[in-house]
Amino acid sequence: MLHRVPFFRPLSHAEITDINRSFRARSVQPGEVIYAAGAPAEHLFVIAIGKVKLVRHTLGGQDVLLDILSGGDLFGSLAVLGDAHYPDTAQAQTACCVLAVSASEFRAILQNHPVAAIGALEFAAARLQEAHESVSRLSSATAEARIAAILIKLAQKLGHEQEGAILIQMPLSRQDIAEMTGTTVETASRVTSQFRKDGLIDSGRQWVSLTNPDVLAQIAEIEQT
Repeated sequence: MLHRVPFFRPLSHAEITDINRSFRARSVQPGEVIYAAGAPAEHLFVIAIGKVKLVRHTLGGQDVLLDILSGGDLFGSLAVLGDAHYPDTAQAQTACCVLAVSASEFRAILQNHPVAAIGALEFAAARLQEAHESVSRLSSATAEARIAAILIKLAQKLGHEQEGAILIQMPLSRQDIAEMTGTTVETASRVTSQFRKDGLIDSGRQWVSLTNPDVLAQIAEIEQT
C-alpha cells in the first residue's frame, strides 16, 4: 500500500520496507471518526483495507462530502504539508484498516529520502489545485455536469470494467451525491433518475454502474484519462 502513495512510488522496495516501520496500523469500525475537522493535524493516514469518507463542515451548518477513498489512498495532513489543523473530517464508511504516521516520523522520512520530499511538495500542490477546481466547478457548473463529473471521478478511482460498463461496488446514496456536488437530495434524485432513463447509469443498493461513461464525460465537460 505504501508503494501506491504518490510520493513514495519512486522509492525502492528496501526503502519502502524501512519506511513501513514508521507506520502504525489501526482498525476502524464503520461510522467511526478517524479525525475531526479543526483538530491539530498530527498524522497522515494510508488506507490498507476499506473505504473512508472525507467531510467538510460549512458555515451554514451543512456537511459536504468531499471524497470517498479506498485502498492505497492517502488522507489527513501535517503542518509540513501546509495544514496546522485538519480541514476536514475523516469517517470510516466501511470497516477499515488504516496506516498512520506521526509528524515527527514523517519529517524523518523526508529527511532520509529527498525524492519523497520533492514528491510530497508536488502532492501538496496537486491537492491545492484540485481544491480550486472543485470550488470552481461547484460555483459555475450545472447540477447535471457536477453529478456526471463526480460519477466519472468515482469510477476512475473505485470502478472496474464489467461487460462494457464501469462498476462502482459501494453504497452511494442520493444524500452522498448531493453532498459531493453541492446540490439538494431532490436534485440529485432527479438527475440520477434521468441518467438512468437515458441509459447512462444503472444502480442498486450497494453499487452504481456507468453504462455510458463517454456521454457522462461529455456532460461533465471533462476528458477521461
